[in-house]
Amino acid sequence: MARHNRVGRGTDQRGADYAIHYQPDWMHQVKVTRALENGRQSTKTLFRNPDKSHQRPGAKVRMRIVSRKENLDIEIGVHDPNGVVTRIVVETARQDRPGEQPGIVFTIDDRHARRRARKAPSASP
Repeated sequence: MARHNRVGRGTDQRGADYAIHYQPDWMHQVKVTRALENGRQSTKTLFRNPDKSHQRPGAKVRMRIVSRKENLDIEIGVHDPNGVVTRIVVETARQDRPGEQPGIVFTIDDRHARRRARKAPSASP
């Protein structure tokens, strides 16, 4: 059985605060990538999970990312009973700034999934 979600906090390159609701046994880190005023692109680790993975996550992984300053409230759900998903990328577009490209990109990593997959017994035919 999966453990209850936790809430973490982070700040992006432009000073926007975020609340990250995550499952502690699945998520390793969230990175945020966005365009800067000078035209360059910047990637920053928004939040890194401080907990160690104690057990396999459940078949359904849910996350939520909220920022009042960015007028952002997204929830992501993945049905992954075999534990094969290692990364989720979410790209956003701002409705109030249609010319701003690209939007904010969130990369959600679970680097521990590869280790879990290696440890899992292989299915025999």
